[in-house]
Amino acid sequence: MTKTLVKGPWFGIRHLQALLIFFNIVVVYFSRINVSVSVVAMTNANTTNPDFPEYDWNEKHKSVIISSFYWGYIFTQFPGGYLSRRFGAKIVMFGSTICSAICCVLTPLLISLGGWQAYCAIRIIMGLAQGVIFPAIHQHLGKWSPQKERNFLGTISHCGTDCGIILSMGVSGLIASSSIGWPGISYVSGGACFVWCLIWLIFGYNNAPSARFITPEEREYIESDLLREDNFHQKNIPVPWLAIFTSVPFLSLLVVRCAQAWGYTTLQAEIPSYMAGVLNMNIKSNALFSALPYVAMFCLTFVYLFSADFIIAKRLLTLTVLRKVCNTFALWIPAGIMIGIGFLDEEQKTLAIVLMILNVGFNAGATIGSTLNTIDLSSNHAGVLMGIVNTIANFVPIVTPLLVGVIVTDEHDRTLWQIVFIIAAAIFFFGNLVYIIFGSALTQPWDAPNFLTRENVEGSINDFSKPKLNGKQLLTSTGDGDKVNSIVTPEVVTADKLTNNGALNHAFELSEKPENRSVETP
Repeated sequence: MTKTLVKGPWFGIRHLQALLIFFNIVVVYFSRINVSVSVVAMTNANTTNPDFPEYDWNEKHKSVIISSFYWGYIFTQFPGGYLSRRFGAKIVMFGSTICSAICCVLTPLLISLGGWQAYCAIRIIMGLAQGVIFPAIHQHLGKWSPQKERNFLGTISHCGTDCGIILSMGVSGLIASSSIGWPGISYVSGGACFVWCLIWLIFGYNNAPSARFITPEEREYIESDLLREDNFHQKNIPVPWLAIFTSVPFLSLLVVRCAQAWGYTTLQAEIPSYMAGVLNMNIKSNALFSALPYVAMFCLTFVYLFSADFIIAKRLLTLTVLRKVCNTFALWIPAGIMIGIGFLDEEQKTLAIVLMILNVGFNAGATIGSTLNTIDLSSNHAGVLMGIVNTIANFVPIVTPLLVGVIVTDEHDRTLWQIVFIIAAAIFFFGNLVYIIFGSALTQPWDAPNFLTRENVEGSINDFSKPKLNGKQLLTSTGDGDKVNSIVTPEVVTADKLTNNGALNHAFELSEKPENRSVETP
């Protein structure tokens, strides 16, 4: 008889972890993204607060400053995945955020001493610190997210990106125009990071068994859903590097995340310059209107989320198809809009703003469409997968602002911005096309803890050579990624079938299909 698992309280420790991740992304994005507003305020103090220093930096200087964060960011993605596996996500995320806070507080002083070069240096250090964040977050979500709640918990967590950008772009302009001027942007963002660190130390937990306030029901629900036996979290699971780097679904995910990074960075980092140069908007309204697209993104995130949960609950689409549909909305619609934006000028300011809002808003589907796919492919190695994806994908934000700096020699020239937007649209289109053809949301065979051991192979043969269940219950995985408790009868493999190589190959093929993988439970 199948045991019914109780999910625990309506707001449990797993929900608290997602909420803490949400606020972590908010504060680190606030500290990361405010540079796009800060550099405008620093180079045009008359439009903000003339009581603070103004710097004579050209567009190339600004582009280098914006991209410098990613010079450090890419080098700690791999270490972030490893460290979060080795020591847990709690200490990794704390160390990253406290370092970001210190960098923020020191930024105004260092700029006064060393100019734009010093600004680049502190941004590189901040990038090194924040590079570990998302691998650690995905490792943490892999520990805490039951399969049926993965979209919900993952989307709530990643909503912090939108809110962080809204906060950074919306509030930064107001702070720069206030009595504390542009240095206040760094002080406020640094203070927010410090506050989060204190809360995280108290309520952050690496996994369900280590959580102090978790109920037994919630702990059992999480661990059983993820097929984790006692002492699982004390085990050191080897990483199947060759299997990962030869996995077609993972490689297609890598391609689409690089495409997403290009288009998203174009919008995120260059919107303030485009609005100031082509649309002729001042710093205060520039910052506020730059934040509006991310308000739309935040709202549409929940439209995608509730639609996805409804579709999965009604089994209208498999999880793989659902992810591809969401990602297509997120990339192909913005690709078309982006081309249209490039043909607008100051006389069509309102239309340009509306299109930019829709552009970024539709891109919200990328969270469900592809961001959470690392956990689908392997919850055990989600941090490592995110580290690989982010290492490669974050070369893009280094190149994008530099390329924009080369193309846009005059920020008032609309035709130069057209080139920038058309390039981004083309990359959006072809990246998603690869994902549609080769992507998957099925758990991959190399996620198994014993994948690299001989027992995995021998167990596969033995499982399919048993003519009966011997009174044991099998837990199987359906094609749409949902786990279902049921008694199943494996294919009977008789002795005469085992005497030929074809039967052995058949057993191997069945065991290697994710939808046929099973785990025996008492």
